[in-house]
Parts: sequence; C-alpha cells; structure tokens
Amino acid sequence: MSQSVHQQEAVFHDQWAKQASPENTPVRELFEGPAAMENRFILRQMSDLTGKTLLDIGCGLGESSVYFALRGAMVTALDISPEMIAFAHKLASYHGMHINGKVSTAETLPEADNSYDLVYVANTLHHVTDKPRLLAEIARVLKPGGRFFAIDPLRYNPVINMYRRMATEVRTPDERPLSFADLALARQYFVDVGHREFWLTSLSLFLKYYFINRIHPNQQRYWKRIFTETQSSLRWWLPLRSLDEALTRVPGLRRLAWNMVLWGRKPNPT
Repeated sequence: MSQSVHQQEAVFHDQWAKQASPENTPVRELFEGPAAMENRFILRQMSDLTGKTLLDIGCGLGESSVYFALRGAMVTALDISPEMIAFAHKLASYHGMHINGKVSTAETLPEADNSYDLVYVANTLHHVTDKPRLLAEIARVLKPGGRFFAIDPLRYNPVINMYRRMATEVRTPDERPLSFADLALARQYFVDVGHREFWLTSLSLFLKYYFINRIHPNQQRYWKRIFTETQSSLRWWLPLRSLDEALTRVPGLRRLAWNMVLWGRKPNPT
C-alpha cells in the first residue's frame, strides 16, 4: 500500500472516529448479536481467551479489542488512524477495561517475533495491496502454534457489489475484496488453513434496509446497522440464516456469499 493510500485511510478513519461516542458504540452485540455470525463462529474456534495474548489488527473503533479484553485476553489494538486508537482507549475505559493501543500500518507490525497467541484481523485484508507482506507479518508475530482469524468480504456477490458502488461516502476507494485465490496465498504462510462463508440469502436484510426502510448506503453503514438488530426484529430473517448454514457449504454457491472467515495456524518448529 502506497504512502498516499495510507494517508487517505488514516484521514478517512480519523473523521469516522471523531463522530463516534462510547455510549453509542455496541461491543457485545458485534459478537453475541443474532447477525454476528462471523464473530460467533470465530469465538467458538478461539475457545477460552483468559490470559491469551491477542493482536487486533485494523481495530477501528475498538469494539473487538474491548470485547476480547472483557473475555480475559491481553489485547494490543493496532490501527492506522490515531483517532481510532484514541477512541478505542476511550471505549475500553468506558467498559472498565485496558487495552494497549498502537498506531501503525498493517504491513509493518511494531511487535516482536513470536509474541501473540492469537491475531484477529477484521475488514483489513481487503484494504491492503500487499497481502503477502501482511500475512508474513502475522506469521512473524504469532507464537509457534498460534492462530489467526480474519473476516473480509468476497468479490463475487452482485448485491454486495452494487452496495459498494452506491456506498461511496462511507468507505475508501482502495478496497479489493478477497477471492478464493487468497486461500492459496494464506497456505504459503500457515498450516491448517480453513475458511467459512457467511451471508447468502440472509443478505435480504440489506435489501430490506434499502427498499423498505429507505436507508441509502451513504446514510448508514449497513454492515454496522446489522448489529443493532435483535432476535425479535429479525424473526423473519432467522430462517434465512439457518438456510445459509447449508447453502454456504456448497462450493459453487458459497462463492456468492458476502463474507469469508479465513484462519490458519503458525507451524511449530520441526
């Protein structure tokens, strides 16, 4: 990623952070809400976080960092935006937690080798232009046997691609959603690489926001709004979530999902 793109990302996310407030920033909902399918899946894979060292790359407002701290992890939150890191500290304090926030690019991590049990990367891989460098850095800072988990959008779904074209004011133009070729790239650095796709028929929720709620994608980030939903408000949608459990296991259909969870493990020394 060029210096100009880094600057553009930092400025965009600085402005976003300045508009946020801790009391209106959901934390538990991003991992426990009915629409938090990706994070609920990741939590099951992570298991007990008590005492684990965890690096949150591209932490944004810090919701995930604070949640992991609430679950007992020792968290370092990293973001390119100084204002995002400042807000993440405020959010942690609001919830009575402590995190270690650092301003840095994702491609050059300011961390020692073999220092983390877990690395969490949400909505970041599709922003970097040098994925091999980022994956190599993740592998470097993980302890042998340590694992990383990433959530990023795929590039194939026509509904999501239309949404991206419309949401020009709430995202940066450098986004490059993932392809299934990125799985082969991850296998160059990690073992036990796996993936799971989410949101297929359940993307009807986005259509509801646009056609029924009349919310333009530039008015509100749909991918944030979903975490304000409850079991009650999503009664009509829950069967679609269940249907996707089966459909996203079909190789041809899962390419049309919105998000991929990607994970892998750093090999133990031979």
